[in-house]
Amino acid sequence: MRHIQLTFIFFFLYNLIGIAQSGQFPSQVWHKGQITTNNGQIFQGSLKYDLENNLVQLQNSGIETFGASNVVQFEIFDEQYGGIRTFYTLPYSLTGEYETPIFFEILTEGNNIVLLCREYVTTDNRGMGMYSPMMMNPIWGPQMSGAYKLAFNFYFLKDAKIQRYSQKKKELLDILYDRSDEVELYMRKNRLAHDQRGDLLRITAYYNQIR
Repeated sequence: MRHIQLTFIFFFLYNLIGIAQSGQFPSQVWHKGQITTNNGQIFQGSLKYDLENNLVQLQNSGIETFGASNVVQFEIFDEQYGGIRTFYTLPYSLTGEYETPIFFEILTEGNNIVLLCREYVTTDNRGMGMYSPMMMNPIWGPQMSGAYKLAFNFYFLKDAKIQRYSQKKKELLDILYDRSDEVELYMRKNRLAHDQRGDLLRITAYYNQIR
């Protein structure tokens, strides 16, 4: 995998307000982008992705649907987040049984560990205001119509194995065990949380730097 520079992450908090006002999540809108298939073909146009069903649609002269089993990667320019987002197809078992091709978004990668995620829309009945602190949290995402929010499942790719991260600090330090003391100190000095998207990106990048 080539190194991905996802500068959009630093604009995440700012753009959450705009997403909430638009009334749509990133997976519900069309984005400019391209798809690379297993046979090396590249298709460009407007893309809409469906991570729940591991599908990506291409809108050009018509609409064509690709499954993860036929795609190596796809990239989109997300105007809401302000940058390029890259998704790779990797074998993984979401149900604990057989591995199948699954779309993962690459948040940051290095020689030692890769941070992946899969977003999903979930309900949020806490009735919080649009500009509340939770509204500005990248993990919870924007509250939509007072009932829905954007959430994330995180995964680490290390030693050629994908491990789901349950967003517990102890588990994070166990995954980064060989530099856990340095990572924990870095988190404390920079006031980084173990369960926030932007902070996890910084923590993973730091680990790759010192490892």
